[in-house]
Amino acid sequence: MKRRRVFIIGLLTFFIFFFFLLYFFVNIGVKPVLLSSKTSTRTAKSPDKHSKFSILIGIITRADKYDRRHFLRLVYGIQSSSIANIDVKFVFGRLTKPEQRVLVGLEIERFDDIIILNCSENKNSGKTYTFFSSQPRFSEPYDYVMKADDDVYIRLEPLSLSLKPLPRQDLYYGFVIPCKSMNPYVEYMSGMGYLLSWDLDKLVGKWLNIGKKAKIRISNKPAMYDYPGTNGNGCFLILIIIPETVAVHRLKRWDQWFHVLRVLQCK
Repeated sequence: MKRRRVFIIGLLTFFIFFFFLLYFFVNIGVKPVLLSSKTSTRTAKSPDKHSKFSILIGIITRADKYDRRHFLRLVYGIQSSSIANIDVKFVFGRLTKPEQRVLVGLEIERFDDIIILNCSENKNSGKTYTFFSSQPRFSEPYDYVMKADDDVYIRLEPLSLSLKPLPRQDLYYGFVIPCKSMNPYVEYMSGMGYLLSWDLDKLVGKWLNIGKKAKIRISNKPAMYDYPGTNGNGCFLILIIIPETVAVHRLKRWDQWFHVLRVLQCK
């Protein structure tokens, strides 16, 4: 009889403990803790391979070139990329004229696509370096940052497709010089337009070699080239506009722009 009473008490104790645990799991919130753990593990994985990457293209120009900026806004405003988020901005040095402060100020209010560097206006005295080196401090992170001249036509979708299989770090991409060279590890990329991954954004040209950076270098020839017949040193890699074009350089005249756009854009 005594053993039977102990058995019944033990059974009741088990059921009470079981129902207490059930109540605890349902009402106290253990499930959210487990879900939170799964979420943390998921976010630690590599990014989805189908997610878009990002590119900042800085077009090096001068404050007074209002017409060129408005034209290029049309050229790039009708382009898009299916695999990349691309921002195109115009880059120049400090404003020095009263009319610049007014007109450029209106552009900034209207388009928000201008970067004014804290340096004097110059062509080969550090403006490009200032652009690259200032981005990590004043810009949101991009996967890539590209510098381009304002006489270059860049096709955004072919550019992004050429970058898609490439690494997001330690990358230096462009058109290697001298013109006939196909080895991107000997010299550096032409100023027409070159791109750095975000981690290299403070290093330009020879500093990449000095710092032993940019171990991955891509010279995208012949998809990047000078407009046929404009290269005075006798180096003509391309004699006609080709469908695989990523960038065309030395578009100094309107008829050259119209020719390139008619062949590559207005199909």
